[in-house]
Amino acid sequence: MGVLDASSMIDFALFPMLSTDYSSAARIFTQGIETGNATYDIAATDWADWDVNHLNHSRWVLKSKMEGSVLGWAALSLVSSRRVFSGVAELSIYVDTDFLGQGIGNALMEAVIASSEENGIWMVQSGIFPENQASIAMHEKFGFRLVGKRERIGKMANGIWRDIVLLERRSVVVGL
Repeated sequence: MGVLDASSMIDFALFPMLSTDYSSAARIFTQGIETGNATYDIAATDWADWDVNHLNHSRWVLKSKMEGSVLGWAALSLVSSRRVFSGVAELSIYVDTDFLGQGIGNALMEAVIASSEENGIWMVQSGIFPENQASIAMHEKFGFRLVGKRERIGKMANGIWRDIVLLERRSVVVGL
């Protein structure tokens, strides 16, 4: 891949996510949980649960070439087990909080979009808390469009109801 930006000089490489990467991915996911604006989840699952709930393709980690540490990850999960929705997937994308704003999300987004299309996914969707403006902006940068807002769709562990905005990106490659 390349350098994220001139000031950080972080040289990185993109790899398919392996089970050995999951402890780092779970650590980054936990950082997202701690922000209060990334997920309804209260804890990362174990590898077995994560693995069964995500597609076998389009799983990526971005690693520092120097240290080999995971800087971010992205993966897709099916939105339905029904065959007619086999080309519709939900995106999860998380970046280590120490490396936000350095292009890691962009590199992961490019990879997951390309691999999703190579694997017949015709629509990728994301549900994002409206307060997570940086994530919404990144999705829009990559062609996701706002579909709507789901009000009070889920309750956080602390009892607070949260909205999500629903964004989707239709493939320009997979025939629609």
